[in-house]
Amino acid sequence: MARLRKAGRVWRDATARADAERILIGDAAASALTIDLPALFPSKALLEVELGAGRGDFIMARAMACPDRNFLAVELAASVARVFAARAGRRGLNNLRIIRADARTLVNLLLPDGSVSVYHIYFPDPWPKARHEKHRMVSPSMVAALARTLATAGLIHVASDVEPWARQMFSMLTAGGFSESPAEVPGARFSGFGRKYLAAGRPIFASSFRRPDLTE
Repeated sequence: MARLRKAGRVWRDATARADAERILIGDAAASALTIDLPALFPSKALLEVELGAGRGDFIMARAMACPDRNFLAVELAASVARVFAARAGRRGLNNLRIIRADARTLVNLLLPDGSVSVYHIYFPDPWPKARHEKHRMVSPSMVAALARTLATAGLIHVASDVEPWARQMFSMLTAGGFSESPAEVPGARFSGFGRKYLAAGRPIFASSFRRPDLTE
């Protein structure tokens, strides 16, 4: 409830709403067949995408640290996306856009082939009960869509605090042709959940994966 009240206050503030609307991509874009990425950003650059960005702490910090790259954050909850967009707008992050959409829909249907240089997938809900498996973000079909939308030599960074779910995601990526990479998983330490779990002394299971060669 507190989150909804905060989102309502933000959206009623004209200045905050104007800041947010510069950053937030609405439902109309999400209903299109594809997203016109060049139209979203003021300059052409490599694109990084965070799936399930939540409050956006990680990707906002990364967008500030890497002004020569573009960033797309995906968050389904309207209240969270609105507050996130207002925070990003206040920071003047012209290289960051937020889309309110299901991450699976975005990757499967909306993003063009080879358009993403890096995916960030941090602490997705494991949906541990078998009857809820259909809700999981990562699946074999999702892995194929991630490969399709990644550029050559593109990376996926994955982290979870649930070891069986982490191992399952890693196995699906490997089965989909991805190769494990020694690249650091930045969100394992610097995302909101990552910082929280590390402070609590909870283990984090993280790995990076390189896009398969789809020409083989």
